[in-house]
Amino acid sequence: MTGISFPAWQGRHYVTLAELLVRLGSSGLGLRWRVECEERWDLTAELERRSAGDGMDTLTLLSLVAPGVQLVDAEARGFGPDGLAVVLTEFDSSLWEVRAADERVLGELRMHYPEASAL
Repeated sequence: MTGISFPAWQGRHYVTLAELLVRLGSSGLGLRWRVECEERWDLTAELERRSAGDGMDTLTLLSLVAPGVQLVDAEARGFGPDGLAVVLTEFDSSLWEVRAADERVLGELRMHYPEASAL
């Protein structure tokens, strides 16, 4: 897997997990997600509960984190039929790292976040 990192704050706009899921487009739709969060509150407990077993589908994850949920120190791992496909890691609400098995996913994200740098 290769990856990129970019600031979670783009000017005055905060890039949320929901936004990244949408930016994945069709590459993310068929994935099953497992989410781990350092911060503990009702939503993070629900995310981790739904991550048990084979995880949750993309639309379920999106419904839980939209429209503007900001997570702190969280990681969402997306699994496809061939195994781990995407890892979205949020550090301290200030930095995103995205790793993907398919370089095209990273290319799409680079277009939206041009200040992204290679990991």
